[in-house]
Order: sequence, then C-alpha cells, then structure tokens
Amino acid sequence: MMFSDIRGILLMIAGMFSAAFGIKGFLVSSRFIDGGVTGISMLISDVTGWSLAVLLVIINIPFILIAYRQVGRKFAVMSAFGITGLSVILHFVEFPDVTPDKLLTAVFGGLFIGAGIGLAIRGGSVLDGTEIAALLISRRSYLLQVGDVILVLNVLIFGAAAFLLSVESAMYSILTYVAATKAISFLIHGVEEYTAIMIVSTKNDDIREAITRRLHRGVTVFRGTGGVGSTGEVNEDRPILYCVVTRLEIGSIKTVVNEIDPTAFMTTHALSDVDGGLIKRPLMH
Repeated sequence: MMFSDIRGILLMIAGMFSAAFGIKGFLVSSRFIDGGVTGISMLISDVTGWSLAVLLVIINIPFILIAYRQVGRKFAVMSAFGITGLSVILHFVEFPDVTPDKLLTAVFGGLFIGAGIGLAIRGGSVLDGTEIAALLISRRSYLLQVGDVILVLNVLIFGAAAFLLSVESAMYSILTYVAATKAISFLIHGVEEYTAIMIVSTKNDDIREAITRRLHRGVTVFRGTGGVGSTGEVNEDRPILYCVVTRLEIGSIKTVVNEIDPTAFMTTHALSDVDGGLIKRPLMH
C-alpha cells in the first residue's frame, strides 16, 4: 500500500469521526439537520424514528453506483468505505450532547460536519452523495452548474424541514449548512487559497522589482494596449503585471504597489486551482 493511500485512509477516518461528532454531539438532540443526503437521512430519521445509520447507507447506495460508473472504481470504493464508516460510528459510538444552546449547536455542529467532509475529500472520497448527483445532473444540463444543483436540492430539503419540523429548526439548519460549507472550503483550500493580481502602472519596472526582490514572489509580464474612454481611442503599449499569491499576501502586494504608484490600477480574482511553477515557495535571493 502506498503512503498516499495510507494518508488518504487516515484522513477519511478522521473525517468520519468529526462528522459523526457534529451530527450526534450537536444536531440530533436539537432536531437540526444538514444539507444533502445527510440532511435527507436526518429528516426521515427524525420524522419516522428509523435508524439514521441505516438510512445513510441506503440513500447513498444509488450515488455510489453513479460514482462507480461516472468517476471510477477507486473513488466509488473509497466513498463507500467513508459512508459506511460514518454509519458504523453513528450507530456504535456514543457522543456527549455538548450544549443546549441552539446557536452554538448550529454553528459548531456545522463546523464539525464540514471539517469531516473536507477531510474525507482530501482523502479521496465523499461522505455525502449529493455532490455526485449534482455532477451528473450538471453534465446533462447546459443551464445548471454543480453549485446550482446543490443549491436547488438544499432549498427543497430545508423547505421540507420547515414543514415537517419547524420553521425555527429549518432556519438553524440553514446556519448549520453555511458553517459546514465554510469549513469544507477551508479544509480543501486552507489559508493558501490563491488569488491572481493584475497591475497596470506607468512604474511597472519598479513594482515588478519590488515584488520579486522584497516580497520574493514571481511576476509575469504581459503586453497590453491602453484604451481611453468610450470612443475607443488607443493609447501606447504598456506592460501588465500578473502575479499569484495566497490571500494572506494580498495586503503586502497592495501596500508595495501603493507606495510606488498610488494611481496604479489593480484587479484581483480568486483561483480555483494552482499547480506548478514557483507558486508553492517564494523566490530565494
């Protein structure tokens, strides 16, 4: 077994326990639910009294089969392991009811569930089949993206929770889902969520040198042509500086640019993924 496989399994196990703790240690006693298949299972379990652990496995089976056909055997097997492990932990492991405070329950329950899902994703699997279903639907539709599908599904789930449980429970459940989403994003991207910055300035050489020498970050220089106003009048050619930094370094870049040229034009936009180059480490001098 490869080291990466062992690491993935350990991350998944940690994710299972984190998600189980969020569900049993916070949400169940307050009748709050999460989004996705987990939320559907929790809602049915609350209304019917059926076992949550069993429902999680049964409802996720079709999505695991979809994953096997659409994504691959390894991912499907790992996801089946993760979902089954979560169900086993929920059934056999007792967790204390941490707090009766509803706000703390919603927020921290969501954080632990999101952390669990994020760890499982980093381990190469999912603990909830919603993402698999959303991916399949988005592939068959030109109008819906993965995020759109997940949003629509969760609107239906929380609407049902408002009808079957209570409006208050549904509202706290939405807060739980938001907290879980934030935790998932942080676990996947971490503090090293990358941002691209484009800089247009008449002092581009000074700015480029300051970024590379003082901040030890690489800069790519594009050639652009300025346009003035709505008439489309064309200005002279000018370089455009482009660099990729973590979100913690954005302030430093802007400070350096403003010191050199307060009139410089800057734009930033988040990146979904970055690989290769010198992004992972600073330039050394």
